[in-house]
Amino acid sequence: MITDRQRAILDFERSWWTLDEPRDRAIRARFQCSVDEYHAELNELLELSEAAEHDALLVRRLQRQRTRRRRERLETGTDAPGGTSR
Repeated sequence: MITDRQRAILDFERSWWTLDEPRDRAIRARFQCSVDEYHAELNELLELSEAAEHDALLVRRLQRQRTRRRRERLETGTDAPGGTSR
């Protein structure tokens, strides 16, 4: 079973673009953590079968996006978005 916080993260990912504030600011305000900590928590959450049970379409979409970003970073030789070449 996923926690209330994990459910809130999935709910946020489903609709963050409808907010009137920048995503980074909304993450800090809602989840009381840095953006990096939030993304680490989200990545762990995406591996839980319970997350897919909560919202399978969202979880699969986020997993595809994560895979695409990783592939792009490998192809361009960058560690992270905005990172430097190796």
